[in-house]
Amino acid sequence: MLADATELLTTMKKAALDAVESTKPVNVFFGKVVSVNPLQINVEQKMILGEAQLVLAKRVTEFTSLVTVQWESEKEDQTHTHKVEGKDSNNDDIDLTSKTQSSKHTHDIVGKKQMTFHFGLEQGEEVILIRQQEGQKYIVIDRIGVM
Repeated sequence: MLADATELLTTMKKAALDAVESTKPVNVFFGKVVSVNPLQINVEQKMILGEAQLVLAKRVTEFTSLVTVQWESEKEDQTHTHKVEGKDSNNDDIDLTSKTQSSKHTHDIVGKKQMTFHFGLEQGEEVILIRQQEGQKYIVIDRIGVM
C-alpha cells in the first residue's frame, strides 16, 4: 500500500509541475549558430538544435521583397564614344566613331523595385529563440545585437 501512495504522490507532483509549466505561454532561449549548412544552433550551451527542430522567422533568412524607393544615383564620371558601322546606299563601308565624351550625370530611381535582403544566419551569431509550448520546435526570431 505504501508503494501505491508513493506512486500517487509522484503523479500528483508531476500534475502540479505540468500545471505550473502550462501557465507559461512561451519559453525564451538564447543560442549561438554553430553551423550554417546544415543549420545547427547551440542553445544556452546545453543542447544543439538541428534544422528539423528550428522554425526560422523571415528576419533570419534571405528573402526577396517588393519595396518602394525614391533615390537618385550617385554622380558618375563616364567617358564614352559612339560607333556606327555598316554600309551606305552605295554599299560602301561606313565606320564612324564619335569623339570621346565625358559626362557627369545621375539617374532617378523611383517606384516599386524588387530587392533581396541577405539576412541569413552566419556561424558565430547569437540568436533569440522561443520554444513552442510543450513542443520540440524552436522559433528563431532574431539575432542579438546590431547587424
